Amino acid sequence: MSSKMKISRRTLLKALLALGVSGSALTTPFINNLHAATKNIILKKIPSSGEMVPVIGFGTSRTFDAMGDEELMLHLKVVLQSFFDKQGVLIDSSPMYGSSEYVIGKLLKQIEGTENLFSASKVWTYGEQEGIDQMEASRKLWGIKQFDLMQIHNLRDWEVHYETLKKMKEEGKIRYIGVTTSHGRFHEELEVLLDTLSFDFVQLTYNIANRDVEKRLLPIALDKGIAVIANRPYQRGELFSQVRGKALPQWANEFNVTSWGQYFLKFIVSHPAITCAIPATSKVKHVLDNMAAQVGQLPDHKMRKKMIQYFKSL
Repeated sequence: MSSKMKISRRTLLKALLALGVSGSALTTPFINNLHAATKNIILKKIPSSGEMVPVIGFGTSRTFDAMGDEELMLHLKVVLQSFFDKQGVLIDSSPMYGSSEYVIGKLLKQIEGTENLFSASKVWTYGEQEGIDQMEASRKLWGIKQFDLMQIHNLRDWEVHYETLKKMKEEGKIRYIGVTTSHGRFHEELEVLLDTLSFDFVQLTYNIANRDVEKRLLPIALDKGIAVIANRPYQRGELFSQVRGKALPQWANEFNVTSWGQYFLKFIVSHPAITCAIPATSKVKHVLDNMAAQVGQLPDHKMRKKMIQYFKSL
C-alpha cells in the first residue's frame, strides 16, 4: 500500500466512532480486517473523546536516560522498535526523567511504524512562562508537531499550569490535558482536583500490591469520565521479588497469561477505570512480555479477586 493510501489507525478509529461504531466493536474481526493495527489488541476508550488506545503503553522513567552512551542508545533503539512492532502506541515521559525526551526524539527518527504514536509528557516546573518554555523544549526534543497528552507532573504548580493547558488545548496545541502523581501523599489533593476541574487524563500508581486508589480516585475517574494511566505497575520491580521461584496458577491460562509480568499487567488494565498501564523497561524481552498482556482475555471481577488472594498467599 502506498503512503498516500495508508490510513492511520487513529484516523480509522475516529471515523468509525463518528459512524456510531461502539468501542467494543473495535476489537471484532470486522475491524481487524480493516486495519492490522487493531488485530487482537485490547483497546480502551478515552472517555472525553471516544478515541481508543491499546491497554499497554511504554514508560521511560529510569530507563531512557542515555544521552552520551552510544552503545545504550543503539540498544534502546531496538527496544523502542520492538514496542512499535508489537503495535504499541502510547509513550510517556517527563523532563524529570533526565535525557529521556532527547533519547525518545532521536530514536523516533530512526525507527519504523511510529505513525500512530500517542505522545505523552509532563510539565514539571514553577511559573507560567517557565511551564510554556519547558513544554516547548520537550516538543522540540521529541521532534513532533504537538503532544497528544500534556500532564501536570506531581501536581507541581497546578493552579498555574492548568490554566495554561486549557488554553493550549483550546488553541489546538495539545489534544488532551492531564495530571499525575506517583505519591500517596498527594491523593487527597488530587481527589479535589479530579472532582472539581476538567481533566482528560489522570496518571497514578496502581498495581496488585498497591490498590489505595481503588477507594476514591478510581471511582471519581469513572464517574467524571477521566482516562487513567497506571504507573509503577510492578512497584519498581518489588512484585517480581515476591513471586520469584513461584509458579503461576494453572487458572491463569483462562485469561491468556503465561508470565508474572502479564499477570500483573492484566490485573491492572482489567479494572474498569484503567485505560492504560505504562511499564518501563530497557530490555527487549521485557517489552515483548509486556506487550503480550494486551492480547487475549482480561480477568473479570471474580477472577481479579482470585488473583489478589493468590498473590497474597505467596
